[in-house]
Parts: sequence; C-alpha cells; structure tokens
Amino acid sequence: MGVKIFLLLFLNFGLVWCGKHDIYKGCSVYSVVLRNTDDLHTLYKLEVESNLDIWQHGLPGVREAVVMPTPENRDVFFEVMEKNGIGFFEKIHDVAQALEKNENDQLEKGTNRNNAVPFNKYPRYAEVDEYLERIARQYPDIVTLVNAGPSFEGRAVKYLKISTSNFTDPKKPIYFMDATIHAREWVTTPVALYSIHRLVEDLRTDERDLLEDIDWIILPIVNPDGYEYSHTNERLWRRTRSYRPEVNETCYGVDGNRNFDVNFNTLGISSDPCSNVYPGPEPFSEPETQYVRDILQDDRIQIYLNIHSHGNYILYGFGNASLPQNVLSLHQVGASMGASIDTKKLDKARFYAVGNSNLVLYGSSGSAQDYGQLVVPFSYTLELPGYEYSFEVPDDYIDQINVETWAGIVDSARLIKLFYAERINSES
Repeated sequence: MGVKIFLLLFLNFGLVWCGKHDIYKGCSVYSVVLRNTDDLHTLYKLEVESNLDIWQHGLPGVREAVVMPTPENRDVFFEVMEKNGIGFFEKIHDVAQALEKNENDQLEKGTNRNNAVPFNKYPRYAEVDEYLERIARQYPDIVTLVNAGPSFEGRAVKYLKISTSNFTDPKKPIYFMDATIHAREWVTTPVALYSIHRLVEDLRTDERDLLEDIDWIILPIVNPDGYEYSHTNERLWRRTRSYRPEVNETCYGVDGNRNFDVNFNTLGISSDPCSNVYPGPEPFSEPETQYVRDILQDDRIQIYLNIHSHGNYILYGFGNASLPQNVLSLHQVGASMGASIDTKKLDKARFYAVGNSNLVLYGSSGSAQDYGQLVVPFSYTLELPGYEYSFEVPDDYIDQINVETWAGIVDSARLIKLFYAERINSES
C-alpha cells in the first residue's frame, strides 16, 4: 500500500491539539529485519547505550523489529545497522507529520466517540475513574472499589476487587491483572475494562464459574500520570512522571517495568535518567509500582497478568534467562492462553509466541513479570496485537482485541482454578 494510505491507517486515533507532536519532527520509524539472535542483541545494545526507542522487539527469522531513531541517535543507528549487515527499511518517514495528518483527518471526519462505553475506545483517566466508581456503586454485592493511593502527581490509582464472597473464601484463587504501566500502550486499558464488563455487567451463563469460583483484582491504569501525559503532551511517552531534580533537572519519570525489586538495575537498563529503560534510583522508587507490589502480597493470588502492547507475545520469567521451578506448568498455561486467543484472531494477525521473555525477546531486570513470579505461581507479560499500526491501533480494532483476549483470560483462569484446587487438596 502507498505511503499516503499507510499513514492514514497507521495513525487513526482521537482528536488532539494542533502542534502537540512537534517534538517528533525529524523522527522516522524503521522496520529491522532480524536474521539471528546476534542481530537482536545488536538492537538491544542500541536501546540501552544510545536510547534507541524500540517500538517492537522482533523475533529473528519470524518477526521484524520496529524502531524510532531520533535526530540525536539516527546516525549511530544507521552506522551500526550497516556495519553489521542488518537490513532495515523506512516504515514512516516523519512521525510528527503523520500524527498531524491524522489529527486533520479526524477533524474533517468529525469523529466523536465520547458516548461510547469506555472499553470500546481509548478513554481518558477521568472516564476510567468514573467507570470504576459507577460499577462499584451499581454492584456493591460483588464489587469493591479500592484506592491504592496517589500517583506521583496526585491522581488516585484505583482498582476493583470482584468477588461473590467478599474475598473471604480461602478455596478461591485470585486472578490479578493490570494495564498501562507503559503510558503509550493505550490499547491495554480497554482490555482491563472489558474484563470488568464481562465479569460484572455481562456475565454469561457459561462463564458463571469465573465469578463463583475465582476472585478478581483488576487495575486498569497503573501509570495514570504518564497515561494522561501521553494524551496531552507526548503521544509516545512511556515512563512515569516522577521528578527528581537531584537526579536530573530536565528528565522525568522512570520505566515502571524496570522498577521492581528483582535483579534490579542489572540487565536491559540504562543509567541515563532520560532513557526509556531507566530503572529509577532504587527499587520501588515509584508509588505506582509500590501499589502493584502490595497487591501481589496476597498469597491467594495464583496468576498475575501484566498487559502490554504490542507484538502478540505471552512471556514469563525470568528476564535473566533463568527459569522458574514450575516452568513446564507456566508454559502449559501460557500456550493454552495463546491458543485460545488465536482461535479468534484476525487473519492478518500473527499467532501468539509463548516462552521465556529473555529467550524469546531480550534480557531485562526489575520487571513486573519477574517480581510477580517471585511471589505468585503464574506470572505473565501479555503483549497485545499491534497489527501494522504499532501503538496507534485504530479504535475500530478495540472490540476485536477485547473479545479475543478475553477468550485467553477465560482459558487461563480455568486452568489456574484447577492448579489451585490441586494445591489445596494436597495441603489438606
């Protein structure tokens, strides 16, 4: 398809203020053809050492990587690619121009989805908050709204506890999922909200066991400050928004998914406070990651699903390539989850790849997935589809992503229920 048509499709999202995307002028996006793990490690090194923004970590011989060099690191990117004989081609010529064109297209169309339910679009923080409040208010017998505390900038980090027994039945496992720890991964929040909808507002007869036999904790926006900032200032913002002038006077935030206390600051990180993979000055320096940590301490939580975008991956620990003792069960549940999603995927979508996050993609430390694996039996990173749009999946695709992902969540929940029942029986 031509570049003009591709840009129209690639950047189909809601209305924004004119001129907001000037920060991306001079930035282009490239697809990188990975031949082997050496190519993958070369790209990974550029991310850590030169602050290359990797939109999608590819799978050698199977999936291309997608990267956005900036004017500051573009020459280094070109030089390293050519030196190592790694093929790449331009995907988007000018990111700012593409974003601005999409803005104008949306203005011309007069697109308005404000009346849509929040899980069928890309809602703002206030809309999500209003939805959580409403659900708790209308379904007090099964829903409890919890305010974990304020974000760095003072926004309430809220989540729902969903249970027919008010979390008092020790025979019921807990399923914990969260979304949007990376601010720009907008499509993850609707999946969390849709899960709430299916459990509470649209519970179907053949899924009653999900509510009767399992308790749920759902946190739709881990990083509300970054999420809002990506709507109002920088669409591709990834980090939190904490400010520590004693560390750096100009750069804000840390990578929340490198901020957990597991092999902290050892792999897949940068010491540059301006980097997208800066882990922070210490583990759990961010209030937002502290809240996730505290939720995970409940010993009835059997599965933790940390939802990201994009790439069609189901990954598990550890990021340093060591494997948990229950790796066979981990892989079994992950593969079953992926297969359930794949039965409902679009023809053009990739099949889900399942495996250890280091061996499938790249090394990392301090991730939510790895910390979860320290304290619960099953912990996963779920990377949703990006199709050809990367972070800018048109909202027309949200329903599809919600429905197919829910199928995987249902499958994993039922498997976890069986594993937990076996554990309870063996202990009694």
